[in-house]
Amino acid sequence: MMYWILFFFAILKAVLFSTGGFGPLPALHADFLANGWATEQHFAEAISIGQIAPGPNGLWVVSLASLSNGTFAAVLAVFALILPPFIILFVRKFYSKIRYYPATQGILDGVVLVVSSFSIVVLAVIFQNSHPNAALVLIAVISAVLAATRRVPVNLILIFAAVIGALFIS
Repeated sequence: MMYWILFFFAILKAVLFSTGGFGPLPALHADFLANGWATEQHFAEAISIGQIAPGPNGLWVVSLASLSNGTFAAVLAVFALILPPFIILFVRKFYSKIRYYPATQGILDGVVLVVSSFSIVVLAVIFQNSHPNAALVLIAVISAVLAATRRVPVNLILIFAAVIGALFIS
């Protein structure tokens, strides 16, 4: 039995306490797998769709909801995605009064570090569960190095990695 309110609040929590883009990944990964709402395959497909689709990077969450639980789940995900910006607009009024305090910047830097660390751990688990071979590891390492240099667009890296993977990995 699907508990839609829990589903909605799991997405809202993940989106609200992240930095955008793939920030919700660790929380969604933990919650969705623990509740049986999604599989590793759903995550891999949703992230791929999110990378190649036009528009905001966070829309991969809508793809994940749709792939794992259908259209109604995707609609709930959309509402969970748009609610935090409205909350931020409200908080913005108060932030202007505290933004120059060193503690404020320290808290924000800490949140980014935690979300980044969790994202790396979750992506490592997804990668490990996909049973990588040497070619897959080589493609991933080369892609990561190219992405880190920021000289090659990420979408181009993804396209080439997908083509090379399709050609050489069976």
